[in-house]
Amino acid sequence: MELPSDGYCDARFAVVRDEFVTNLEERGDVGAAVAVSVGGRVVVDLWGGWADAAQTRAWQRDSLVNFFSVSKGLTTLCVLQLVDRGLLDLDAPVARVWPELAQQGKDGITLREVLSHRAGLPAIREILPDGAMLAFGRMTRALESETPWWPPGSAHGYHVNTFGYLAGEVVRRVAGKTIGAWLRENVAGPLGADVHIGLPQSEHERVAEFLWPPIAVPPGPPPPEASDDERMRWATYWNPPGLSGGLWVNTAAWRSAEIPSTNGHGTARGVARVYAALAKRGTIDGVHVVGESVIADAAREHSSGVDRILQRPSRFGVGFQLTQPERPLGPNAGAFGHFGTGGSVGFCDPEADVAFGYVMNDLGPRWQNPRNRALIDSVYASL
Repeated sequence: MELPSDGYCDARFAVVRDEFVTNLEERGDVGAAVAVSVGGRVVVDLWGGWADAAQTRAWQRDSLVNFFSVSKGLTTLCVLQLVDRGLLDLDAPVARVWPELAQQGKDGITLREVLSHRAGLPAIREILPDGAMLAFGRMTRALESETPWWPPGSAHGYHVNTFGYLAGEVVRRVAGKTIGAWLRENVAGPLGADVHIGLPQSEHERVAEFLWPPIAVPPGPPPPEASDDERMRWATYWNPPGLSGGLWVNTAAWRSAEIPSTNGHGTARGVARVYAALAKRGTIDGVHVVGESVIADAAREHSSGVDRILQRPSRFGVGFQLTQPERPLGPNAGAFGHFGTGGSVGFCDPEADVAFGYVMNDLGPRWQNPRNRALIDSVYASL
């Protein structure tokens, strides 16, 4: 069966199209899209493959898909907008705007520590029922009662799922609205970017099925003899059981909920549009998104080295992942963005004025992914 594909590709970037097709034909992509802008101009906007496991629905120009931790870049931008407006201080204790978080020695945790994965709150010890991740308030109350897994600020570990609840509650406390509403009104709407956290029911018909590997039963808690670190890593991904998506990802309840670390939906074009604004130091086509100095601070290294959760090197600024030798975002040192489960990624490179978005619906390697690497390399080969 011939794979459907469509879109636009500037002749100068023909190799990107070649690699995109190779991803679909040889590297395991089932359905995917990639978008690239250079100097604020879209030079690549391609989509192809299938939007369902049965391969009956072709991927369309406006197909949405869950892009997992690419959501963290959007969540970060929402917080940074409030910083830019003087409504938040990265170096002030989070408890200043969220007093209930001060319990269990968390009174001094700063917003900068939360966003750079240094807060010591990657997981929840209290065993939560499946589905609890859909209830934003249930998760934030559990985090209020949580004791840090390490002294805040002393180490870093990827707050895989808790990041979004922590950042999202800060936005709610200060802005008086959910992070999904803030994103819609202050990022996606002004930029014309098709990205969402908490997808309206009216948009569900556009969503591509995510081909998550079958999980018969989510893994239960570690045995009593397990170390505290082992318990922490298990709880990061599996407490509650559906926290990372698992059996929930293709349900209406998952798509509609606001899970700001994990369940963002959008198009590659939408992701690239957001990062095009950041590549332009915060303003594009007359739309001011965030200040240049705030972006510069966020793109500065805050955490690096072996990650306590991932147990491999990671590198973070304020909320954004930074390029690193093991998983580069192009050749330039100042690139920043965020990867998502299975290979999705959004990033920008201000030096080259490049913005990039790639989304897909089949899990590839989570760490060093040949699909996104081939696309990124081909962009820079074309410049």
